[in-house]
Amino acid sequence: MATGGTNLRLPVTHTLTRDFTFADNGLTLSMGYAPIGATAIRGGVVVSTAFNAGTGNVLDIGTAADPDGFATDLALGTIGVISADEMATTNDAGPYTTDTEIVCVPALSGTAATAGVGRAWVEFILDPDIYS
Repeated sequence: MATGGTNLRLPVTHTLTRDFTFADNGLTLSMGYAPIGATAIRGGVVVSTAFNAGTGNVLDIGTAADPDGFATDLALGTIGVISADEMATTNDAGPYTTDTEIVCVPALSGTAATAGVGRAWVEFILDPDIYS
């Protein structure tokens, strides 16, 4: 689906975000689309209420084609700001040749969680030759 992605057409850092809770366990959640020419530069998750599943409380962030391309198994069990752990070496950062869907996937295991709230984010910049 061609959407044009999130694009202010200004020389600023753009951000896609997605709020999620323990009820979203196992779902691939769309954060939105980065437009043609965009390059992802940072990302992570803000955990405002710790997730409390019995065994595992983690989050992946990436593109629809590679859902853990930016971050794999970010810890959701304590509150705080957790940076994406694979941004420095990812081959999924762009620049994108098509509008690219960015996703996050919470994965909770063991005893069913009864709490947990987070906000995933990915920042990207635009190609100035396309969007000036």
